[in-house]
Amino acid sequence: MSEKIAILLYIKNMMADLIYINGIIATELIKVTENTATIRHGEEFLNKSTCPAEHNQLNKKIIEILKRYQKTAEDLAGLDSHVLKHDAE
Repeated sequence: MSEKIAILLYIKNMMADLIYINGIIATELIKVTENTATIRHGEEFLNKSTCPAEHNQLNKKIIEILKRYQKTAEDLAGLDSHVLKHDAE
């Protein structure tokens, strides 16, 4: 394998890892926002708002993006079920 191809493969893998990490950060920040709103305004306020449904859609979109750029399905093992499980709570 030529050095240029090896460098490109390294960069591609690094970008996939960065997308994965950013996806985790994004989904966790959404949950932190919900938790903060619940603490500040109460659970009833959050349940009456459209935020949980909107956050669920955002999380699904983040998972779709992650699936597009990961090397294998195992790279996402458990993340989508973990994130979407939070949305069901």
